Amino acid sequence: MLREELGDALKDAVRAKEKRKTSTLRLILAAIKDRDIAGREGGNRDGVSDDEILQILQKMVKQRRESISTYESAGRLELAEQEGEEIEIIEAFLPQQMNDAEVEAAVAAVVEELGCSGLKDMGRIMALLRERHAGQMDFGKASSFAKERLC
Repeated sequence: MLREELGDALKDAVRAKEKRKTSTLRLILAAIKDRDIAGREGGNRDGVSDDEILQILQKMVKQRRESISTYESAGRLELAEQEGEEIEIIEAFLPQQMNDAEVEAAVAAVVEELGCSGLKDMGRIMALLRERHAGQMDFGKASSFAKERLC
């Protein structure tokens, strides 16, 4: 389970005195715990699934990429570098990401499989892509590829 893998990595990072890795892993585990607590209100006592953890990790990577561009435009290169290091640590726990061609092919396959013809089908397309490729693709890119295909 991904949660245990993250916990073990944190223990190893603490033992190795890797400050950046330790702090990043603590942030990840805190975000997971927050989602666990939010899920309890909805009746989920088991905690978040690995798919939800992958979504959390992807969101964290996306936030850091946005921060990098902000820091670079403000001339804060040392902060941009720190964010880049955190991205590398987080991405180590994500499955191999699909490239643009693979994302486009997956979108085309789903559109054809569902027999989609218009933008009204976007929800069904994205739901099926999330189900099949959780943690493997940038769903923002997938959405734009789907819109191009449907228009």
